[in-house]
Amino acid sequence: MTSVLNVDTIADKAGTGPVGLTKQTAAKHFCVFDGTGTVAVDASFNNSVLLDNGTGQYQVTFTNAFTNLHFALTGATVGNDEAFTYITTDAAAKTASGTRFRGVQYDGSEQDTDTVDIVSHGDLA
Repeated sequence: MTSVLNVDTIADKAGTGPVGLTKQTAAKHFCVFDGTGTVAVDASFNNSVLLDNGTGQYQVTFTNAFTNLHFALTGATVGNDEAFTYITTDAAAKTASGTRFRGVQYDGSEQDTDTVDIVSHGDLA
């Protein structure tokens, strides 16, 4: 027997907040953007601000903050003719409300990238 559940919104019992996930997790933030020239968001969730802080340096601010700075931000880059670029966060600038991060080449140099995809996991406040 199969079942189908069609809903527009799932909320807590009071109907005012998110439900708690058990035995699973879901991304609480993501941002896909063009990291070259004037940065521009292509798609996002729970992302209120994206800043370009220089070559290969970016900053995001979350619409809804995490409970603390112990969330995980991971990312990938696409589209450079350059070799492998990885994402690294700036620990000194990481808060529950946002973080700075960099696109870094294999040789340690910071690099703007055509497409940057980041996603964050953790508990929202």
